[in-house]
Amino acid sequence: MRVIVAENEQRAREGICRMLNSVPEDVQVVAQASNGETALELIRQLKPDVVFTDIKMPYMDGIQLIRSARENGLKTEFVVLSAYADFQTAKQCISLDVTEYMLKPLTKGDLEKVLSRLSARVKGQNVYLSPKEKDDGSLRSQYPDAHPMVLRALDMIEKGYQNKITQTDLAEKLGISSQYFSYIFSRHVGEGFAAFLKEYRIRQAIRLFEEGEVDKNEIAYKVGFSDVKYFYRVFREVTGKNVSEYLTEKAESQNSI
Repeated sequence: MRVIVAENEQRAREGICRMLNSVPEDVQVVAQASNGETALELIRQLKPDVVFTDIKMPYMDGIQLIRSARENGLKTEFVVLSAYADFQTAKQCISLDVTEYMLKPLTKGDLEKVLSRLSARVKGQNVYLSPKEKDDGSLRSQYPDAHPMVLRALDMIEKGYQNKITQTDLAEKLGISSQYFSYIFSRHVGEGFAAFLKEYRIRQAIRLFEEGEVDKNEIAYKVGFSDVKYFYRVFREVTGKNVSEYLTEKAESQNSI
C-alpha cells in the first residue's frame, strides 16, 4: 500500500512516517509533503493508494487538498489528521468522502486498525460487508450507502445492544471524536444514536415476544435495559402502546386466526 504523508510540522511528519513503517501492514511511504500544494502535485505524479493529511497546512490546507484531488478525478483514500475535534471540519470531511478521521496524537494501535481497514479497501475487498452478511436482514443491509464508520457502528450495535453501550464507547472504538461520530451517524441513519439504540432494542423485544417469550422483565434485561420501568416507558414511547396492551392485542390476534 503506497502512502503519502502531508504534514507541515517536520517532527510530526517524520513521526507519522516512522509509525507507518513499523506496522505489520505492507506500507510504503512513497513521499512526504509540508503543504497542500506540494501534496497535490505528488498525488498527481505518484497516484498513491492512501494520503494521510493534516488539516492545517500552508498554501493549501487539508480540506482544500482533498477537494482539489476529488475535482481532478484523483482516486485515493484520504485519512484526515486533526489536533482537535471540530464540527465544521467533520461536515466537510463527510461531504468529501474522507475514509478516516483521526485525532492527534496518533497511537500505533489506532494506526494499525485504520491501516488494516484501508488495506482491505485498496485490495478491492469490502472490509465492512462479507458475502454472508449481504441481504441477511442485518442492520448494515438497511443502510447500504452509509459511511463505512457508520456501518461498523451498526455492527457494534447489533452485537452489543444487550449490554451497556454508549456513543462515547463506539466513538473510542472507531478512533474518532464523539462529536464527529454523532454527526456522521445522524446524517447517514436519519436520527441520533441514543434514539436509534432505543428503537432497535424495542424491536428486539418485540421479536422475542413474537417468538413466544412472555416474561416481560426477562426480555427487558435481554435487550439491554437494566431498569424494567424504563423499558416499559421506552416501549410505549416507541410503539404507542404499553407492553400489556401490546401482548393483549397479540394474543387476541392469534386467537382470531
